[in-house]
Amino acid sequence: MNETHQSLKHQSVKKVFFQYFFPSLLGMMLMSVNILIDGVFVGNGVGSEGLAGVNLAMPVFSLIFSIALWIGIGGGTLYSVHIGEEDMTKARSVFSLAVSSVLVLLLVIGVIGYFNIEGIANLLGANSDTLSHTIEYLTILFLLGWLIAVQHLLSIFVRNDGSPILSMVALGVTAIVNIGLNYYTIFILELGVFGAALATVLASFIGLLVLLLHFLKKHTTLRKLSFQWSWRTIGNIFLIGFPSFLAEAGVLVLVAGYNLAIVGLLGTEGVAAFSVVNYLHGFMFLSFFGIESALQPMISYYHGAKEKVRIKESLKIGEKVSFTLGGILLIIGLIAAPLLVSLFGLESEEVRKLAIQGIRLFFIGYLFLGFNFVYMTYFQSIGEIRTSTTIILLRSFVFLLPLLWVLPKFMGIAGVWLALPLAEMLVALLIFFFTRKQVMMQVR
Repeated sequence: MNETHQSLKHQSVKKVFFQYFFPSLLGMMLMSVNILIDGVFVGNGVGSEGLAGVNLAMPVFSLIFSIALWIGIGGGTLYSVHIGEEDMTKARSVFSLAVSSVLVLLLVIGVIGYFNIEGIANLLGANSDTLSHTIEYLTILFLLGWLIAVQHLLSIFVRNDGSPILSMVALGVTAIVNIGLNYYTIFILELGVFGAALATVLASFIGLLVLLLHFLKKHTTLRKLSFQWSWRTIGNIFLIGFPSFLAEAGVLVLVAGYNLAIVGLLGTEGVAAFSVVNYLHGFMFLSFFGIESALQPMISYYHGAKEKVRIKESLKIGEKVSFTLGGILLIIGLIAAPLLVSLFGLESEEVRKLAIQGIRLFFIGYLFLGFNFVYMTYFQSIGEIRTSTTIILLRSFVFLLPLLWVLPKFMGIAGVWLALPLAEMLVALLIFFFTRKQVMMQVR
């Protein structure tokens, strides 16, 4: 058991939380910078049509990322539970099975996607203006997207194995390399959207190399690998990680749903405006994964070690941090919306106005999103997958999709922007009144 696992056992919960949270938050925000950088460089170097084309390809990026989260969080949770039980052999075997599963899944998706790429682009809403840009971005994702997935999977396990700072550094290096490569491929080589996608996956490869340094440390559990084939373990990895997959797959549904709703109202200009909001949302949304990334190894370990009081303390800290973070992000959106939109170099004043309105309304959802994530993570980390899955289904599908269909009929484009905030608020209210009290009583 390494020093970080000892700190989970003996240090105060508050101290442990922030030891995980700050590196996780910074790491996630650095990772989301990769998405934001693509938008800024494409907007300035290719134009609004290129920006819209990349945005239409984002559901595939979300699919790749969601698979990494699915297997990473599922495997990371099992890994931490076994560490809490002091069963190192099973913990190492979970890691080996998780890596193998990600590689196999991404290979299958890559082959199917590459040979059906134009049909997928059309299905995602590409038109004559955006088709070529969408296909360029999708080509790289299907061929090399596995690098993005493996990097994020390793990041989760390295964090669970006691190196949250190295995980953060790797994501920081990825972001810095991505900035340089985006500039080089778009402005020097003039590769356009293809260059932006290539920069993203190459930067992920460099981040992956940084994470491999963890395996050179002497006192880490993952230094000694173990592979024990077990259908039961693989099933548990997929089962426990399923809510994380749904949470990120919900982003896929959100992007596709918003694109379809907006293109029906406002056409290509509307999609370009949403692409700005979505790039910023990708940056902001992943910051809430910082809370999940902090709570998951803590609650999983405490659950394995039968430390119920520490679980309760973890939840209360998570609630406070989620509301604080949500309030800060909302204030940023309200005050700095024009500045944020200006980063994308949009020429159309109409698109600029739409994007500014979208940011100010859409960001209201951040007041509730973090709270929902805290309880999704709690149930997932203790193995109550049904409840965790229910939370995700409600916020990403059951409430969001009907609201996207109904609200625009009465409120126009404002109804589109408000669909997500209202969906998150409804789920938060259900959790607060019907779930939270029961949870707090259980973990006494």
